Amino acid sequence: MSHITWEDAFCGEAANCFRIGIDSLGNAYIAVSGAEEYYVTDTRDALRALIRDIKAGRVDHLL
Repeated sequence: MSHITWEDAFCGEAANCFRIGIDSLGNAYIAVSGAEEYYVTDTRDALRALIRDIKAGRVDHLL
């Protein structure tokens, strides 16, 4: 498996914190901050769309 480089954590208003990561192959990852060993992987576009919805307050209840 490739090494995942994690970005700084993003925390929503309700203190739901998550991190986005990228590996050397260009795969994107998302994990709850502090539990990066348990992650979800998908395309960058799919995770970008999820993050936009979270930031807009449309899906923050999923975290």
